[in-house]
Amino acid sequence: MVDDDTWKPYGVMIIIQAIYAATFVISKAAFDAGLSPFVLLFYRQAISSLVLVPISVLVKCRGTAPKLSFILLLKFFFLALIGITVALGAYQVGLKYTTETVVSASSNAIPVITFFLALLLRMENLKIRRLHGMAKAAGVVLCLAGVVAIAFYVGPAIHPMNQHHLFRQSGNSTGQVHSKGTWIKGTFLLLFANTAFSLWLVMQGVMLKECPSKLLVTSIQGIFSTFQTFIVAIAFERDFSKWKLGFDVRLLAALCSGLCTGGFCWYLQAWCIIKKGPVFVAMMNPLAIVFTIFSALLFLGKTIHLGSVLGGILTVAGLYSVLWGKYKENKISSTTPNENLKQDVILPVQEK
Repeated sequence: MVDDDTWKPYGVMIIIQAIYAATFVISKAAFDAGLSPFVLLFYRQAISSLVLVPISVLVKCRGTAPKLSFILLLKFFFLALIGITVALGAYQVGLKYTTETVVSASSNAIPVITFFLALLLRMENLKIRRLHGMAKAAGVVLCLAGVVAIAFYVGPAIHPMNQHHLFRQSGNSTGQVHSKGTWIKGTFLLLFANTAFSLWLVMQGVMLKECPSKLLVTSIQGIFSTFQTFIVAIAFERDFSKWKLGFDVRLLAALCSGLCTGGFCWYLQAWCIIKKGPVFVAMMNPLAIVFTIFSALLFLGKTIHLGSVLGGILTVAGLYSVLWGKYKENKISSTTPNENLKQDVILPVQEK
């Protein structure tokens, strides 16, 4: 009989991907309601920091965290700037300019982009004449093809099953119809965001060797990013009347982003990595696309175009191609320990 614990990571990952999909949908609805992407990012980081910092202080008081030097704090500052303020800022604007389906699809490119960056930094190898090398190279090409399809191919429309919006807003909505130029701009902003986020993950892997406490690393970056995103939000949105959060979709988006994706999902995802490994977590990412598409069609009455779906399929295919190549390479490495293979770079999972 199969142990119940064997199936728990699967259930937890389904919950995580459902939360991510809900965050995509709710954040998009908040942007359509007029909330600035930079203001939402500030609220997200502030709420997340309020949750994580007290826990980190408690952990440090118990003596399980290293001492923090000025140089180490400076490194954390730039990590927060690259991986949160810049990457998530571009991601939020990209979501405003496109759709929640595009964002969900493009997020699967993060492990592929991370592999490519690790290859450029000589932290990863690529043996193009071997089957696993060809699979990884094909994954990068498929990922790029998916981005191009999303940006330049619209295709036939998939009409919603429900014509009534769950988050219907009074007045004009600011994100329902996108021009071709805006759509392309948003797609490449998402590509830039995923590249910056992937670079952040590679750099954070190095930083964790200096400061092994993942909770402390996340909390310190959360504090820095809260101040950074506040400055950016003031620069882009000086009308403080638009910062107010009523009992509507704006408040829901801030709470969902800060508490769920910024705190709750982080712990659940870390637990799944311990139980099943990072590859298992990355392989479950495409579930968010399925949940997002059905949510947009059923609850928001959104029209989805074939180009977004096709681009998502190509991106997921690229993800699985790289993962399969990594699996075969690791299998060969374990059976031939004397072969001079470079240390594997863990394929990361996005935290959005």
